[in-house]
Amino acid sequence: MKYLKKSMLVTFSFFCLTTPAFASVPGVDDSMKKGATEGIVSASHPLAAEAGKKILEQGGNAVDAAAAIQLSLNVVEPMMSGIGGGGFMMIYRKDENKITMLDSREMAPENVTPELFLDEKGQPVPFNERHTTGKAVAVPGTIKGVEAALEKYGTMKLSQVVEPAIEQAEKGIKVNWSMAQYIDENVQKLQKYQTAANVFVPNGKPLKEGVTLIQPDLAKTLKLIQQQGSKAFYTGEIGEALVKEVQQRGGTMTTKDLENYVVKEREPVKSNYRGFEVVSAAPPSSGGLTVQEILKLMEGFDVQKMGVNSPAYLHHLTEAMHLAYADRAAYMADEDFYDVPTKGLLDEEYIKERRQLINPDKATTDVKEGDPWKYEGKDSPSQVTVKENNPIGQTTHFSVMDKWGNMVSYTTTIEQVFGSGIMVPGYGFMLNNEMTDFDATPGGVNQVEPRKRPRSSMSPTLLLKEGQPFMAIGSPGGPTIIASVAETILNVIDHQMPIQEAILTPRIYSGGYPTVRWEPGIDQNTRLELMAKGHVLEEVPQNIGNVQAVIFDYENGKMYGGADDTREGTVLGVDAVSYTSKEPRAIKEEEKGPFTFKVNGNVYPYTAKQMKLIDGKPFIQSDKLLLGLGVIESTDLETYKSDKNSYLPVVKVADSLGYKVSWNEEEKVVLLEKDLSNSDSPNDDEDDEIITK
Repeated sequence: MKYLKKSMLVTFSFFCLTTPAFASVPGVDDSMKKGATEGIVSASHPLAAEAGKKILEQGGNAVDAAAAIQLSLNVVEPMMSGIGGGGFMMIYRKDENKITMLDSREMAPENVTPELFLDEKGQPVPFNERHTTGKAVAVPGTIKGVEAALEKYGTMKLSQVVEPAIEQAEKGIKVNWSMAQYIDENVQKLQKYQTAANVFVPNGKPLKEGVTLIQPDLAKTLKLIQQQGSKAFYTGEIGEALVKEVQQRGGTMTTKDLENYVVKEREPVKSNYRGFEVVSAAPPSSGGLTVQEILKLMEGFDVQKMGVNSPAYLHHLTEAMHLAYADRAAYMADEDFYDVPTKGLLDEEYIKERRQLINPDKATTDVKEGDPWKYEGKDSPSQVTVKENNPIGQTTHFSVMDKWGNMVSYTTTIEQVFGSGIMVPGYGFMLNNEMTDFDATPGGVNQVEPRKRPRSSMSPTLLLKEGQPFMAIGSPGGPTIIASVAETILNVIDHQMPIQEAILTPRIYSGGYPTVRWEPGIDQNTRLELMAKGHVLEEVPQNIGNVQAVIFDYENGKMYGGADDTREGTVLGVDAVSYTSKEPRAIKEEEKGPFTFKVNGNVYPYTAKQMKLIDGKPFIQSDKLLLGLGVIESTDLETYKSDKNSYLPVVKVADSLGYKVSWNEEEKVVLLEKDLSNSDSPNDDEDDEIITK
């Protein structure tokens, strides 16, 4: 089931969902009076948020709370993350005013080659096949990551922070609408090896919302970790069972691979955006660099003047995404194996060079990576650029701030929903399919290699303002993570939105020309204008990401949060603030019109009421047709003042604009063909004549 997410903004106690005329601290406005002062968490499930809040109440810091949230999520959101996966934790330490990154990303086993996912003919195995085998499982890093964070930056022990998760697994939790939806959508995957189906699809029936889920095997596993720490997982019985199951499903992982797993502390990626310091995950994450490249590209435009989700804004944003994602594909991978031109990618001159490629009027059809190496004084290495074809995954994100001013932004994953579909028998946790985050085709910087970490899109991000903590933010969603995080930051800083409105505002995602994914709430006129510029918007909207963020009002010392509604997002403050998002309305599909209208093979989003057959010929509401063909823009509509009862003949209008037009009367399909990338904008006298007819 798909859900309507952003277009319906729910009002609640301390959030204001109207854009303030001015706010001295972005993301905050005068209506947000009940900010917390003792700590705050934002997570995708209320029970996980509650686990984090309890730790803060007990005197734990942000790292302690983050550890408890992650362990709880393994119980309450097992389809998204857990001890069978990995992640990136960004930690801001207020006492030293420093940010560090803990990399607990999964690693490839020792016995793999770049040809891991090629068939006997040398062709990539289809994703749906390769992601549910033992070959897809990388060595998990979550437990070692959590333990390392606690030992170095926490104040509590692993045995303490795991207690809420044990209690939830033993006593049971109520299946919420989000879990029920994901179980229902993945029944066949869960039943492939049956172990997971015994938990989530007992007796062949998917668990429904409201049912109590008790997970005794997972409780046993968490108790072993409570007693023995990460050793129980990496050198003990849990690991032995894990390896046995992976090998039984065709993988090559060994107990030695588990023993050799290491957590790495890395220097984050840093840049500035309109006076804010943006700090995010470094490679092997591609997220931090790509988010910051998008922001730097957009910094050269008057984003605020363009307006929220205006055609001009979304066009420039889409073009910036294409440039940044092209660089991502070419250069970003595990930096332990390949140099990444981090400095060059964020160099101001390089950004200016790339920004000049953005045509304000048309989509650029052929976007290639740039040469950031010259801004580092190096020659560009010769590497293959591999196009990413994997389906968009899931993951989870949560953000935490404590009363001392420490912040944590933590994105954690098992990759696809329910990961590989493989559950470790007798131990109750899902295994990742992270090996499929490597390129299936050898030759690029992200090819499969022993002990390498696959490129990730996870983008846990922290923002500071003049040395003061400001925001912790992140999202799940595979490569869409990058778009979600960048857009929410733009909404807060440029569009001056309160944090909750910034999160709920509809988003787009486009990893490359021409397809643009969009959320409900992007209006039709905007979509038509974008398509006239050469973008191809998907026919049906889809939800993008699941942003969770906390904000610190550094002027009054209060903390606020925002929670997305594509899951049961929850914000809890220790001394104030309590909000849980409600299930969004289902997305309604538009009624089909009397004919189909396509330009260059792409269906345009005209509604049934806007289309007519008159004497057997196709007509479309005049303003909508002219918007879609680029004759007018949304800003012209006031002047044009179209009558909704005014219709234009599609074939004649399109033919006069230089399109190659065909009308299949039997199949009721209008086909238009034109090289939109090279055509002039239709602003000449001929077009003016059409408008006045």
